[in-house]
Formats: sequence, structure tokens, C-alpha cells
Amino acid sequence: MSLQEVKEQAFKLSLSDRLALVNLIIESLQEELNNQKSQSEPVEQPSYIPRSSIRGRLRAERTALIDQMRGLLKTDKPAPTDDEIQAMLGERLVEKYLQ
Repeated sequence: MSLQEVKEQAFKLSLSDRLALVNLIIESLQEELNNQKSQSEPVEQPSYIPRSSIRGRLRAERTALIDQMRGLLKTDKPAPTDDEIQAMLGERLVEKYLQ
């Protein structure tokens, strides 16, 4: 499988699966680097993104998604009153248990 195909497949994964994939790749790279160090071969230092940077980026993505979801919940109508909520709950219970 080519790198381009891997990239395309990665974008089709869910967020949790992509995070798991990233963690797996990082662990495999760290393991390979440790194996190379133990064999006393000179290892070229990789220019990868530190974990703290990845966490920050993921936190920013998560915050952006939450803000986007909050925007989906916004309406032009005011929030229902306590009496309206009680009426809605009563209607729902009647639907659920009496029909």
C-alpha cells in the first residue's frame, strides 16, 4: 500500500481510531529507535512533533468541535421555562407509558 493510499484511508477513520493509529506509530518509532540505540549504531535524531504539541493540537481540535456543536444547539427562541419543561416531561411520560 502506498503512502497516498494510507493517508486516504486514515482520513476515513473515526477520531478515536486516528488517535489510536497515531499512538501506535509513535510507539513503533520509539521502539525502533530504542532498538537502534541498543545496537550502538549512530541514530539520526528524528524531527518529529513532541507529544506535548500533539496533545495541544488535539485539545484545540476538541475545543473547536465542542464550540461547533454548541453552535448547532443555538436557536432564536428563548430557553423554555420550568413550567414548559414540566409539561414536556409529562407529555413524554404519557407517550412512553400509556400508549
